[in-house]
Amino acid sequence: MLIVDSQVHTWTAGTPPYVHRQAPYGNDALIRDMDAAGVDRAVLVPPKWDPAAIAFADAGARHYPGRLAVMGNLAFERAESREALAGWRQTGRLGLRLTFATAEQRAMLADGTADWLWAAAERDGIPIMLAIWGRLAEALPIAARHPGLRLVIDHLGVPVTERTRDDAAFSDMPAVLALARLPNVAIKASGLPAHSSEPYPYRNIHRWLRQAYDAFGPHRTFWGSDLTRMPCSYRQCVTLFTEELPWLAGEDLDLVMGKALCAWIGWDATAAG
Repeated sequence: MLIVDSQVHTWTAGTPPYVHRQAPYGNDALIRDMDAAGVDRAVLVPPKWDPAAIAFADAGARHYPGRLAVMGNLAFERAESREALAGWRQTGRLGLRLTFATAEQRAMLADGTADWLWAAAERDGIPIMLAIWGRLAEALPIAARHPGLRLVIDHLGVPVTERTRDDAAFSDMPAVLALARLPNVAIKASGLPAHSSEPYPYRNIHRWLRQAYDAFGPHRTFWGSDLTRMPCSYRQCVTLFTEELPWLAGEDLDLVMGKALCAWIGWDATAAG
């Protein structure tokens, strides 16, 4: 089974918010942890608290080709970003990951600031991961207007900034499930252990994962850890899916654990790691 983590942060400086690991976490350390946990590949999502994070992630992907890939971020409100996106594929990055967590960022969803980005990414085949909790309904018209744009909703739509747990963490699930009817929208089943007050295997949140999986299916549901804010080991992030979900098995499990993500973001699943 090819196991591909859909989200990990690495960084060299800065103070992480929320409940993340506070010390810097480097690419070499990640590879060691991946080897110990049985993870073949990981998608690096450069965090905004480290101004050098994109360059650091790019360096990691170059040093570990086939094992690390990058979904970079972009200040799409700046005029120079249009030129940057035009050359995105030449950077080696596989796509974008955008966060709409602040009031200013969220306003850009509705005021037209980001409209050019959706059209350009659709035209150029650049997949986009979205951290868009609390405004999930606004992803619906974007995906509908741009059927060729591949979107991925982070963390089952759970609001990371609010540190919510148990059923309260999944209060936006109706909006998440509404997005499933659009075939160009996928979901990252990532970061879930942080939102349960129970110990491993976090059985009280399994039903929410099952709802999302039933709606999106194995081709559009991507396992991920968001490792540096997890209350459990990396290996437990893996076995939560591979050993604790009796309804997920066979080819469907293979898809969720890595094959489907690689297909969605264009990461050659046959390339040597």
